[in-house]
Amino acid sequence: MPLPLPAFHDESRVGELFLERAARVTDEARRYAVEHQVRPAREDRLRIAAFGIDTQVAFCHPEASLFVPGAVEDSQRTLRWLYANLNRITGLVFSLDTHRVFQVFHPAWWRDAEGRPPPPLTPITVADLRAGKWRATRFHEDSVAYCERLESTGRYVLTVWPFHALLGGLSHALLPAMMEAGLFHAVARDTPTHIVQKGEEALTENYSVFSPEVMEVSGRKVGQFDQALFEHLMTFDRVYVFGQAKSHCVLSTLMDLKKRIEETDPSRMGRIHILEDAMSPVPAPPLDPLPPGLDFPRVAQEGIRLLQEAGMKVVRTTDPIDG
Repeated sequence: MPLPLPAFHDESRVGELFLERAARVTDEARRYAVEHQVRPAREDRLRIAAFGIDTQVAFCHPEASLFVPGAVEDSQRTLRWLYANLNRITGLVFSLDTHRVFQVFHPAWWRDAEGRPPPPLTPITVADLRAGKWRATRFHEDSVAYCERLESTGRYVLTVWPFHALLGGLSHALLPAMMEAGLFHAVARDTPTHIVQKGEEALTENYSVFSPEVMEVSGRKVGQFDQALFEHLMTFDRVYVFGQAKSHCVLSTLMDLKKRIEETDPSRMGRIHILEDAMSPVPAPPLDPLPPGLDFPRVAQEGIRLLQEAGMKVVRTTDPIDG
């Protein structure tokens, strides 16, 4: 039977900003564990991880600069699922997209011939750079080399995003309702929440939680695969994935997972469960014609299809956790 929602949780406030109520939440978690006979996570025979990718204010709050339409409803469904299955979910893992003002995908990095920064969602192509349309405000040659390496992967062209998830700012934090769920789970199940940061390297985008889009620029290492996180996730029998955005950070993370599982032990592929109703894509920019690589909803759907064909499971938050 699904467990009930805790008394402190108000679904109508999931998209709001508020200070986490740590004392109230953890006090209720202790009472809840006793009342509903919730056992410590270390006693689980079937170990299940809930892996939340960038469930931050930056992407999940309607007034944030990079709000993903649908993220509030995704978060509501996710939290219902987390609380209903509290006694089954062994561990929570959250990633935090973490940025600073001067990074290659932020407006402060680029200027046009008149000295103006690009507006958000501007694609910056190698052709643009060779034509002199844009120039980096710092490390110009390295920035060109980055764009060349990025386009050669065939996955994305550089997109200028609005300032978001800035370290020290409110948009960097987990959505408060998600933060409270982490507190509640940690105390009710007597296990710490695992939190990882990604995205601080200036010269590369870092959609995937595991690795940046480019790992080397002009002979300089700018990132590496997070083997420790991969090994942590592989200690679980199942990993349920949710978060934002379906077309970017979620998809890139899942693609990295797919590649590393194929390289190590393909039998693990079925451990990954994609909660398809707990994630949404970035809308496509208003370009005509729209380059296929910028049709983000299409990119997301095609990516999920490939992951399912590879052996990952696509499920919904309303599906029961069996086994």
